[in-house]
Amino acid sequence: MTQVRDPKREAAQQALAWVRSGMTLGLGTGATAAHFVSLLGRRIGQGELTGIRGVPTSSQTAEQARRAGVPLTSLEELIRDRQEGSIDPDQPLLDLAVDGADEVDPQLDLIKGLGKALLREKIVEIHAGRLVIVVDDSKLVPRLGTKCPLPVELLPFEAAAHVAWLARAGCRAELWLGPDGSPVVTDDGNYLARCWFAEGIAEPQSLARKLADRPGIVEHGLFLGMAHAVIVAGPAGVRILER
Repeated sequence: MTQVRDPKREAAQQALAWVRSGMTLGLGTGATAAHFVSLLGRRIGQGELTGIRGVPTSSQTAEQARRAGVPLTSLEELIRDRQEGSIDPDQPLLDLAVDGADEVDPQLDLIKGLGKALLREKIVEIHAGRLVIVVDDSKLVPRLGTKCPLPVELLPFEAAAHVAWLARAGCRAELWLGPDGSPVVTDDGNYLARCWFAEGIAEPQSLARKLADRPGIVEHGLFLGMAHAVIVAGPAGVRILER
């Protein structure tokens, strides 16, 4: 019987090569990140990795990690460890973060957040010494915004005004609604908008600054200059793109 390949799982398996005993890890959110958490838990359970602690980027990931047997911590706890002298103050709080992405461009800039956890992902992953992204080759694009919408996290207060402003920023924007017609709500109680760009995002850095400056916009799904490596699984196997 021929075994069906799962590119996302293959990419997640490759990411485990970056993990060493004693590491603190950022654990991403989404289908590919879930594969990594599952595989990580298996290696911990088999005794191949010890002293691992993970910081989850969502309640969903935290639950997955607990089921898989991955010990969890928090940035707050790691800061206390640093203050007590058990973590080198010159080193990042996290040795490594592993996550998926919705799009990856040739510069290894990313769109992330369609797993509804972009704010927590960005908070955790800026504290990592290395961010490794795991994707299948369908996520590779010549320009960000060509295949998927850009998610933007909003304050619920006057959310319609935020969406209307986004719609004047060169895209088609709408509030992200669930199957029952109510707004999708993040772990932090915020709403999400999705923004479609007909020709992709011409100037991601400029757009990121514009979104960051707007009151009511909590965070956006542009992860620029953050990824150190992208593990890509495709028909020909797994390859690694490095910045």
